[in-house]
Amino acid sequence: MRAARYPILASAVALIVTGCATTPEDRVHETAHTLNVAGVKGLEFSGNGQWYQFGQAPNPTLPWPPYQLSQYLADIDYATPAARVQITRKQIIEPGRSRPTPVEQKVQQSINGSTAWNVAVPNNSAPGTPPATTLQAAAVEERTAEIWSTPQGFLKAAVANNATATTGDQGIELSFAVGGKYKYVGHINGQNQLDSVKTWIDNPVLGDTLVETKFSEYKDFGGIHFPAHITRSQGGHPVLDLNVTEVKANPQADYSVPLEIAAASTPTVAVKSEKLADGVFYLTGGTHHSVAIEQRDHIVLVEAPLNEERSQALIAKIKEIIPGKPIKYVVNTHAHFDHSGGLRSFVDTGATIVTEDANKDYYQHVWKNPHSLKPDRLEQSKATPVFSSYTGSHVLSDGKRTIEIHSIAGNSHNDAFDLIYLPKEKILIEADAYTPLPANAPPPETPNPYTVNLYENIGKLKLKVDKIAALHGPGVVSLADLRKAIGITTAAK
Repeated sequence: MRAARYPILASAVALIVTGCATTPEDRVHETAHTLNVAGVKGLEFSGNGQWYQFGQAPNPTLPWPPYQLSQYLADIDYATPAARVQITRKQIIEPGRSRPTPVEQKVQQSINGSTAWNVAVPNNSAPGTPPATTLQAAAVEERTAEIWSTPQGFLKAAVANNATATTGDQGIELSFAVGGKYKYVGHINGQNQLDSVKTWIDNPVLGDTLVETKFSEYKDFGGIHFPAHITRSQGGHPVLDLNVTEVKANPQADYSVPLEIAAASTPTVAVKSEKLADGVFYLTGGTHHSVAIEQRDHIVLVEAPLNEERSQALIAKIKEIIPGKPIKYVVNTHAHFDHSGGLRSFVDTGATIVTEDANKDYYQHVWKNPHSLKPDRLEQSKATPVFSSYTGSHVLSDGKRTIEIHSIAGNSHNDAFDLIYLPKEKILIEADAYTPLPANAPPPETPNPYTVNLYENIGKLKLKVDKIAALHGPGVVSLADLRKAIGITTAAK
């Protein structure tokens, strides 16, 4: 093995004159020359294939759910750096699963420097509805990685960051770090083609998460050498499988940050509290909600969503509304990343995680991953997770208040998926099976099968429900609202 540090594009002329690549430097020069790295300031490439929804596997052992990708159009400016990716997708229903009727989704995902945002037209919106533009601060790492995980982009970044080359039997490995933090490793094969790029970004559940992009079937696209097939995996499963149909150099795309995004600041994490019953508090203030339940000498928290920032805000609010009692249990409804990203914070505090057996095995495995890119409190404390796991049903009781936890049987949203029920208060707590619509919004034309299934489970479990504290949506609703959502206009007798 031989390692060298060098300016990759410093002397491509010598290679062109001699006509052969004899050293690692020469082979990198040849690859850069073939890709016209010096002349390509930006790229536009488009195609179709499949896209996968990261972190939303219906079972911890399964890949991310697939979507048909009818259009993928990426514009990249390497100098800024900036990118705009426009995608049109529709979910593919996996065999044996009942999903909501797939609808075509059109989304634009953009980044300019350290600002990321989305532009999308909401589903079922009225004609003429303007696109919704939203700040996506958490996406900056991933979108930056996608810019440098293109063949030309990778080699440009290698130059700018003094890449190290290592030769081996299978080709040349180029490695460097961006900003002294984000590591990139690329591989040049025997045909002097960049065939893969690896990098790592942070994720609240997975920690330092491998993002691997592979390139194959290189061809000439109107004078631009570029792969006709690109695949990308994240967290060990595919997130993109793209068949490239067209490539253009130096596109005239609009990467400007919308005024409302430029004027916006990253939202502070705020938690609002609404009392549902004595000692039962609905904790809202964002896209994901939680419920705090007071027991004799401790607190049970239902759901720790999103990330550590949300969990720390929850902890602060709970100390304010229920002072002097520790959070002893945190009940997790399911393993989707947006509903489990804050659990590690409570492991650090010593709370017991209450979840189904299948989720426990998964968390025990992935929580061993390093969190070096963004060390959280658990990474620093190295506390050992404590679980109270079960299959089917579970009860938490202090002798005064009983908290029932039931698996939502047969729900295709997730295979280890729970509702929480307070029999004395007749309060149901659930996430994702039913997301109430805003007031006066018409019910969907086709009932959501997740919601139909939830209603069936309520009946089979003989739960008497007065209030539903949904962990998404505008607020607390009634069982009558759920019936209306699935097209039932009269109460069951």
